[in-house]
Amino acid sequence: MRMPRTLAFVTSLVLVGCLPPSSLQPSAPIMSTEGQMPDQLVLTSPEFKDGGAIPRRFTCDAENVSPPLSWSGAPAGAVTLALVMDDPDARGFVHWVVYNIDASATGSLPAGWSSTPDAAPQGGNSFGKVGYGGPCPPSGTHRYTFRMLALDAVLDLAPGPKARGVLDAAADHTLAEAALTGTYRRGS
Repeated sequence: MRMPRTLAFVTSLVLVGCLPPSSLQPSAPIMSTEGQMPDQLVLTSPEFKDGGAIPRRFTCDAENVSPPLSWSGAPAGAVTLALVMDDPDARGFVHWVVYNIDASATGSLPAGWSSTPDAAPQGGNSFGKVGYGGPCPPSGTHRYTFRMLALDAVLDLAPGPKARGVLDAAADHTLAEAALTGTYRRGS
């Protein structure tokens, strides 16, 4: 037997009227005071915006020092952070690998940090060296992605691991991830 449309409509209104008011409103995520999701890892640099140009100072054409980076929103369970910088326009050429950075909800690395005694353990880059190697594209504008992982463990790795070794070891321990991309064109 088919229920007339009017009766079905009235029945649904009665049922909706029986629900508590909170169940009628979509649940919105709780936002922090900065407007971001709590425990959302965010990576930034005071020297360039996401998608913006990396200043020459941090490239092979100048001082070739690591840029300053800041993060916020690391999850409460984070023990360490790992960072991999690569060039997706050069088939993933790796410029920097860092792991076991002491985790905190907010933190920063100053410019040139990779060459200081305070630096966390660093891995081998595609230049064949351990530590930071700045952007140095052979031609055109390239993108450089800084990928930060918040981990629930200290990574037990042999000194100087490659990016793949750090990422593989981090795979089962990653609580959150953030990325920052900068660009560089030689001669600019």
